Amino acid sequence: MEQNAKTALFEDYPIPKAVASLTIPTILSSLVMVIYNIADTYFVGLLNDPIQNAAVTLAAPVLLAFNAVNNLFGVGSSSVMSRALGRKDYDTVKQGSAFGFYCALFSGILFSLLCFTFEMPLLRLLGTDGTTLSATRSYMRWTVLFGAVPSILNVVFAYLVRAEGASLHASVGTMSGCLLNIILDPFFIMPWGLNLGAAGAGLATFLSNCAACLYFLILIFCRRKSTFVCIHPKMLVFRRDLVLGVCSVGIPASIQNLLNVTGMTILNNFTAGYGSDAVAAMGIAQKIQMVPMQIALGGSQGIMPLVSYNYASGNRKRMKDSVMFVTRFMLGFMAVVVLTGIFGAGTLIHLFIDNENVIRHGIIFLRGLMLALPFLCMDFMAVGVFQAIGSGKRALIFAVLRKIVLEIPAIILLNLIVPLYGMAFAQFVAEFVLAIAAVIMLNQIFQTKSLSSKRESKN
Repeated sequence: MEQNAKTALFEDYPIPKAVASLTIPTILSSLVMVIYNIADTYFVGLLNDPIQNAAVTLAAPVLLAFNAVNNLFGVGSSSVMSRALGRKDYDTVKQGSAFGFYCALFSGILFSLLCFTFEMPLLRLLGTDGTTLSATRSYMRWTVLFGAVPSILNVVFAYLVRAEGASLHASVGTMSGCLLNIILDPFFIMPWGLNLGAAGAGLATFLSNCAACLYFLILIFCRRKSTFVCIHPKMLVFRRDLVLGVCSVGIPASIQNLLNVTGMTILNNFTAGYGSDAVAAMGIAQKIQMVPMQIALGGSQGIMPLVSYNYASGNRKRMKDSVMFVTRFMLGFMAVVVLTGIFGAGTLIHLFIDNENVIRHGIIFLRGLMLALPFLCMDFMAVGVFQAIGSGKRALIFAVLRKIVLEIPAIILLNLIVPLYGMAFAQFVAEFVLAIAAVIMLNQIFQTKSLSSKRESKN
């Protein structure tokens, strides 16, 4: 009965209902990831200490680097699993989930060991100086050195569970950790609590991710007779087609996130040259932008199982209609968000810190970042489709175009033209150009697949 319900979701539900069932929980899960960071920024900001806020900002690229592992084994494995479901190849679904879990576990351990071994060079690379080194190091001790494994597994678990259509369970797992983080943050950070500052924010995040991982482990154990998600060691195999299937999608997605880390590190280093107030302002603006950005990302990732399933089963029209439905909704939503961000920038920045200089910088930063959102939405949608159908090559091309060809050069050039403030508009320039490419490439895919569907129906 449960299996028939899963099949109905992918094959029979009206598109609005199927999309809502998958994307709403996924969007909530995506928001949870950014709420972790926003909660840290908000409660640290209540200290009115730009150095503590700068520590959270400077450590952000390392936390973002976790997504390289998340995408390699989360996106890669979930794409393989959903396409295998469409083919009714259930053994591959189970083996794909075990492969993703154990590779993510090993990578998290390796990540921690490398960051511990090269801690000081890493801190210097992130742009710390004599004033921000200690606070950044304390924050990273909990979020990276101890926290890499639970942070990575938390997200990968959500991908694996979502691959078979159980988006609600995936969002409950990640949301449970988020709620715990919000509860613990003020107690660990504020003077009336443990008064740990940025280090307290890191400790709260670490404990929250551990709790979320525990939820997923219990969920998989309780549903072991009805779920295809399996982490039993006997299901860990290294079949050539399985490994290549995961890597063909996961590696480009991972590279995309590593390039995002590179871009953020470069941006933070340029911003650090203007002082800790500028770094704190950029960090707050980025965190605010991340809320609608994660909604767009959640929408594009939420329909991935639906796109993968219908692509593998040959129902290309349903695949296209699903993508178009989400795209239209997201673009309308982003238009409202952009107007709110531009006209309410001062109020939004003031929510996080009561520092006149930081607010002044943050208003301009936030307006520049907000302009990129509608175009970023189109780019996320294109990459989500590429990953869902196994076209890692296209996703990799987009990643290289976004950061190496467009955004990083724009950061350097705009900072020369308009020192400090020009950098906030670099993402808008890059995403505007990339959105044009996204529309062209998606149109080519839909036209090609439409022709394929006609041939299949004749046969």
